[in-house]
Amino acid sequence: MSQTPAAPTNPLVTGSEIARIAGVTRAAVSNWRRRYDDFPAPAGGGANSPLFDLAEVQAWLDRQRKGQDVTDEVHLWQVLRGVYGDGILGGLADVARTLAAPDGEEPPALPEQAVVLARRLAEERSPADVVNDLAERFTESVRRAGSDQVTSPRVVRAVRHFAGDTSADAVLFDPACGIGTLLLALGPAPGIRRYGQEADARSARFAHLRAALAERALMDVKQGDSLRTDRWPQVKADLVVCDPPVGDTDWGREDLLLDPRWELGTPSRAEGELAWLQHAYAHTAPGGHVVMVMPASVAYRKAGRRIRAELVRRGILTQITALPPGTAAAHALPVHLWHLRRPRTPDDAATTVRMVDLTSNDPDGPLEASPEQVTDVAQIDLLDDLVDLTPGRYVEESHRDYGTEYENLRQELAEQVHRLTELLPSLTANESTGAPLDGPSVGVAELIRAGLVEFADPEPVSTSDQLDTDFLRGFLHSTANSRRSTSSSGTFRLDSKGARIPRMDIDAQRGYGSVFRALKEFEERSRRVAELSRQIAALARDGLGNGALRPRG
Repeated sequence: MSQTPAAPTNPLVTGSEIARIAGVTRAAVSNWRRRYDDFPAPAGGGANSPLFDLAEVQAWLDRQRKGQDVTDEVHLWQVLRGVYGDGILGGLADVARTLAAPDGEEPPALPEQAVVLARRLAEERSPADVVNDLAERFTESVRRAGSDQVTSPRVVRAVRHFAGDTSADAVLFDPACGIGTLLLALGPAPGIRRYGQEADARSARFAHLRAALAERALMDVKQGDSLRTDRWPQVKADLVVCDPPVGDTDWGREDLLLDPRWELGTPSRAEGELAWLQHAYAHTAPGGHVVMVMPASVAYRKAGRRIRAELVRRGILTQITALPPGTAAAHALPVHLWHLRRPRTPDDAATTVRMVDLTSNDPDGPLEASPEQVTDVAQIDLLDDLVDLTPGRYVEESHRDYGTEYENLRQELAEQVHRLTELLPSLTANESTGAPLDGPSVGVAELIRAGLVEFADPEPVSTSDQLDTDFLRGFLHSTANSRRSTSSSGTFRLDSKGARIPRMDIDAQRGYGSVFRALKEFEERSRRVAELSRQIAALARDGLGNGALRPRG
């Protein structure tokens, strides 16, 4: 039997965990640390992530009457965190093993304090509930750390929703099952056979023990790398679900070049997600489905276009769902669900791909798509040079009102062009021979020292009623000052402090400032006219080509 890890005198807690104990926000804890000299000093961790002695914190909260009683669940979590540290998943597995062990059997290497707390909690509720609550706490802690180590609850909800109903005698498979969350979340409990594989030994062990406590007698999880060493070669599932590793270029391509799973094409090193997709498809029974969590970039990356084309051409890909930003745990970028189905016969293959774009939805909102968020795209329309399978591209186009959009852009362009001619200032030839800066001038650095100019974002502003801001900025960008700001290598960098501006009375300044202001707006509107011209030309060509627009008359 392995030795029990040595526990510190008292468990250590983070600022976020103190906030949860006290029932306040993390900002409130930071404020306490600044305001109260007697707040406990850090007992570990680093400057950016200090750890505090739980007993000292609890005593301080009691003295200040700010604390709440620490529940057994919180206390158990803190004990496990203090003993196992970054390997807390092993502690959760030890708790599960302790609660699953028959009476009289020696418990695993778990601190006695944790054994007492875990068993006391199990008397109040079921052992499965205790372990699932700890699993949820682990998932939340990983999410706050910005990691994709576990599948987020929002992703689980989306997969469960789009996977739909599962028959009581179905076979489920997850080749990268982590701690078993997706496998345990799908389908009714009795009858379903669930198979999983996970590379991380602690995760695989915890998933297996969770299944035992949840009375999923027909669930089996094996440890190992699914791509390199498939532990379930004979499994053909009715539903394969997977939230695979992302961005892993060391997935074993060099050792697997001739692997029969790559029936759609051998993925490049950069396309590990498409290797996982084909592995999942290889384990799908005829008529069975795959629901795979994928980064949005897999839909359009150049390296994967051949495999994407084969998915479409063979009628395997049935739907891609773009989920709302924030659905994934570690980032706000949108993720997609790819829906595959293995045809029973060649005539059973899909002829269209349904595109669902939920990216404008709240990540915690309903997952049912409105009619404007769905379109069915014919295979031929997907098989171009890019094979871009991003749902938004097709959903937006299918519901696009070309006629109204063209008229609106045309009207805005006409208004912008008309306004341009009005903005262009009226100027006249200067009869004097010298440029303004050839006469009396003052350095901007002097104005700054005198408190007449302050730097703002992105340019300086006047703080005096005797200096016009537009006059100041206009001459800063004059040819003479630009030459001062250009290095011998030709690099331009505006040196406002080294620039000079003419000495003029305020009325003359305002005259120049008005012109400089009009020129700036003229330039901004010119850029808008150029962009509108590009948009309207592209829209017209697209609309004429797809039949949405025709020549008038």
